[in-house]
Amino acid sequence: MGAQIREYRQRIRSVSATKKITRAMELMAASRVVKAQQAVRESTPYARALTRAASAVATYSDEDHPLTTEPDNVRRAAVLVIAADRGLAGGYNSNVLKEGERVSAALRDQGKEVQTYLVGRRAVSYYSFRKKEYVAEWTGSSEKPSFDNAREIGERLVADFTTDFEDGGVDEVHVVFTRFVSMVTQEAEVIRLLPLEVVEGVEEPGEDELYPLYEFEPSGEELLDTLLPRYVNARIFNCLLQAAASELAARQRAMKSATDNAEELIKKYTRLANQARQAEITQEISEIVGGAGALAESK
Repeated sequence: MGAQIREYRQRIRSVSATKKITRAMELMAASRVVKAQQAVRESTPYARALTRAASAVATYSDEDHPLTTEPDNVRRAAVLVIAADRGLAGGYNSNVLKEGERVSAALRDQGKEVQTYLVGRRAVSYYSFRKKEYVAEWTGSSEKPSFDNAREIGERLVADFTTDFEDGGVDEVHVVFTRFVSMVTQEAEVIRLLPLEVVEGVEEPGEDELYPLYEFEPSGEELLDTLLPRYVNARIFNCLLQAAASELAARQRAMKSATDNAEELIKKYTRLANQARQAEITQEISEIVGGAGALAESK
């Protein structure tokens, strides 16, 4: 009986230690997700302004730019998968990795060759363990991405997109990431990044409005050369920020669930330990009473 009580107490100590860790991770994720949400909000005005500028130039300059030109035959597609550097975030990583697999399979079904680009150590380990090939990786900044990270990724994707197919280039680029909807909802999403489709085009004029006339200085081609790569980087940065906020929200939720489960286990083992102790005391009392009765009968 005493060994059983010691076992329960050992389990209580072990679960209590785990609870402290999960609780600390929950609080850390909760504090960081607020900053991540703020970063998403702060990046929105710049992204929208850049989108309007790119949309205006692309619409009114009548320039055929390499980043906006649809290829006649798409033979090779790039898929950028954005996951996390760490686990302990519920189904966050598995959901986005499964979506990446689904997108790649759909592209192959269309007769396209797929080149995979990875963000996050979990994505790298997932592909390495399964011996799946990928052409580039970026790790170490999933929770707090910077614009330099987005620029590095964007420059590589634009360079590969503008490279001829025979030299290893790609004909289109897709991004798989997790969009932050709310603290309880994060959704794996896919966007086609290149050839560039301006997602926020120039709004239709009202009844009493006319389209403005634009004069480009320098030329429309030079403006597109400057704006479109920045637009690509801004969209990638937004995807990274969305993914970071989603990762932290998922980790907070997972760690809260783990903490709640630990509390339930502690209550369970405490109750079992009390019951075992109570049974031990009852047995001791019974033995004392039995011994006293036997002694009285012997007299």
